[in-house]
Amino acid sequence: MHRHGYKGRKFGRQVGPRRALLSGLADSLIIHESVETTLPKAKETLRYTEKLVTKAKTGGLHNRRQIIAKLQTITAANKLVDELAPKLQNRASGYFTIERTAVRRGDGAQMARLKFIDDLKAQPTKQTTSSKAEPATKKQTAAKKSSTATAKAKKSAVKK
Repeated sequence: MHRHGYKGRKFGRQVGPRRALLSGLADSLIIHESVETTLPKAKETLRYTEKLVTKAKTGGLHNRRQIIAKLQTITAANKLVDELAPKLQNRASGYFTIERTAVRRGDGAQMARLKFIDDLKAQPTKQTTSSKAEPATKKQTAAKKSSTATAKAKKSAVKK
């Protein structure tokens, strides 16, 4: 039998339960920013969620509605679009990492942790590191303060 045209893993499930499984894992991954599952499920969840993050980065109402349709809760979709996607704008792809953890005792399945590649809690939403934002010398700060004080004095004189 040929392998052409078969995409993804079936996990011994029919279409509906398989979609629900991937949707639930993606939902948990977005809400908790990390999830532990078996290695094949982690690999499929990575493929599924990478596409959602790319849509969230694009933004727009249509993409938001598509993300809501693919996740189980609106809370997760809103968190992805409003909080996580802006933090991932500087990354083109590869938002997640899979690290193997342990072998499950009951059936010997390889377990893996799927998580975001960047620490999203430590990153600020916008990075403002420009040399113009902070004056380099004391003279510049003193000049800036005096010019602000004179501007205020002129405004109060004009108002009177």
